[in-house]
Amino acid sequence: MIVELGHFALILALAVAVIQSIVPLVGAERRNAAWMAVADPAAVAQFLLVGFSFAALTYAFVVSDFSLSLVVSNSHTLKPMLYKISGVWGNHEGSLLLWVLILALFGACAVWFGGNLPPQLKARVLAVQGMIGVAFLLFMLLTSNPFLRLAIPPLDGQDLNPLLQDPGLAFHPPFLYLGYVGLSMSFSFAVAALIEGRVDAAWGRWVRPWTLVSWVFLTIGIALGSWWAYYELGWGGFWFWDPVENASFMPWLIAAALLHSAIVVEKRESLKAWTILLAILAFGFSLIGTFIVRSGVITSVHAFANDPERGVFILLILGVFMGGALTLFAARAGAMEAKGVFGMVSRESALVANNILLAVAAFVVFFGTIWPLVAELLFQRKLSVGEPFFNAAFSPFAVALAMLLPLGAMMPWKRGDAGRAMRPLWPLLLLSVALGALVWAMQTGRSALGPVGVLLGIWVVGGALVDLWTRTGRGAISGRLARLARLPRADWGKAVAHGGLGVTVFAVAAMLAWKTEDIRVVQVGGSYALGPYEVTLVDVREVQGPNFRSTTAEMLVQRDGQEVARLFPEKRIYPVAGMPTTEAAIDYGLLRDVYLVIGDPQENGGWAVRSYIEPFANWLWAGCLLMAFGGVLSLTDRRYRVAAGARRAPAGVPAE
Repeated sequence: MIVELGHFALILALAVAVIQSIVPLVGAERRNAAWMAVADPAAVAQFLLVGFSFAALTYAFVVSDFSLSLVVSNSHTLKPMLYKISGVWGNHEGSLLLWVLILALFGACAVWFGGNLPPQLKARVLAVQGMIGVAFLLFMLLTSNPFLRLAIPPLDGQDLNPLLQDPGLAFHPPFLYLGYVGLSMSFSFAVAALIEGRVDAAWGRWVRPWTLVSWVFLTIGIALGSWWAYYELGWGGFWFWDPVENASFMPWLIAAALLHSAIVVEKRESLKAWTILLAILAFGFSLIGTFIVRSGVITSVHAFANDPERGVFILLILGVFMGGALTLFAARAGAMEAKGVFGMVSRESALVANNILLAVAAFVVFFGTIWPLVAELLFQRKLSVGEPFFNAAFSPFAVALAMLLPLGAMMPWKRGDAGRAMRPLWPLLLLSVALGALVWAMQTGRSALGPVGVLLGIWVVGGALVDLWTRTGRGAISGRLARLARLPRADWGKAVAHGGLGVTVFAVAAMLAWKTEDIRVVQVGGSYALGPYEVTLVDVREVQGPNFRSTTAEMLVQRDGQEVARLFPEKRIYPVAGMPTTEAAIDYGLLRDVYLVIGDPQENGGWAVRSYIEPFANWLWAGCLLMAFGGVLSLTDRRYRVAAGARRAPAGVPAE
């Protein structure tokens, strides 16, 4: 009965979304306050209905209701409770319901936290959110219904994909979807502004918090996915430029560009058309990511579905919303006249350069991701675009962005002097170059990537600190420290986020440049050298888990005769799914990880073993968390939490 109620709630949510997408929009056009007021209860009602539907599906997974087709395909009675719950979104239909739930949540948040928005703009924003809800509710009900019953329920289920039975993957999709779907708010604000025909500083102030929330969640989601790939897949890497990884990275890059572009709109009322375009593209890349994950056109370990019919439906949604928004943009772009004028050397110009680098980098990733599909469709050739292409094509933009960041942040608005802005940065630049040169001199037979990473990391992190310090003015150090503590949280957030980027850049370069790798066959009781460590394969035994069988190795890691760690890498078999997984064993450290993987038994009685020393691996996750924390700090600034005041209307004209 609960399952049927959940299904019925989805149908009611579709009806409410239709009302939300039409009535407020007509009311805003006619300036009818009563019709515009329909948007608020409709958005909240849609969220409550979808929330009930999601709760009903979760209940079916928790109680192992095998009369439901989705539960049979993605659950099992022996599965731990965490993975029964995460099984709700560990598949196409359930993850789509989570997608719609988060979409409805953002619409409801616009009601709860958008009290200072002008009524007409708010009504149009919620109407566009309602239209997106209509599209995805239709998609789910027509092609991906999660509530389909089976005529003859089986005694047990087929289990969840073993790769997804992991804490990292349990929390990764919700965070990622909060980022993906959150960009729909930026899109809705952009379309609402295009319909209204006006973009001003207040609009820039309103759109920034929604974009920042999405960017923070995307950052956390991408970091969780990268961390999962690092310890779960067993290949000793953190990023493979997999199509689904790229699908989340592209909107992250565009959202970062949108955040910086909206600053120019808010402060100087410039780059209006460009900012609107970025808001459209950010959500567009989210929809492209949805297509990649669910259409089956590109193979990936992360993909949810391989049904081309569903892919066609997503392409239709993408075409309608992107085509409609871009057509409206083309019609209205001329009306978005920029008011602020700025010189070639200014913060505005630095932010324009930042935007260009981020946008081009995103399109480079898009080209590399989609090219194999284009080549197969147009030229009947099967091509693979892998890590070498992405590293070579993406790295120059990342380096240029890191070099520009500290100087751009120090530039004054409107017109500046590069020499004057650079003055406090010269000691930092000299220090960065000196330390990079020192690392270059110390390493032998390795690439320049490590020293370049050191140089860029110190330059970006130090630049963020110098920027903070210069904001305290002049005078005694005690007085400057007191003023430093009183700086707005947005300034601290910017510095922490930029510092996190610097840490991440350094960690990525260090892991790629200084990694130690060893692949060999080892007999039980045998030892081998791994960098400064000695690794011994002590034992290999079979272990029975709750819903898997495990071949578990015991491996002793020593240095200078002293025990450093005793690690237990595993190779698991999930009998129900009939699928093996690799569980790496990692000794985490501040400066390095020792990373061990047990493979298959060999004919001579030994075992295949892969071993790695991953330098500064934990700095990568710390850098990502710092970036996300910087975003959260900025959101706690009162200037973000309180929307800009309503725009003053000329005398005799009622405020909207």
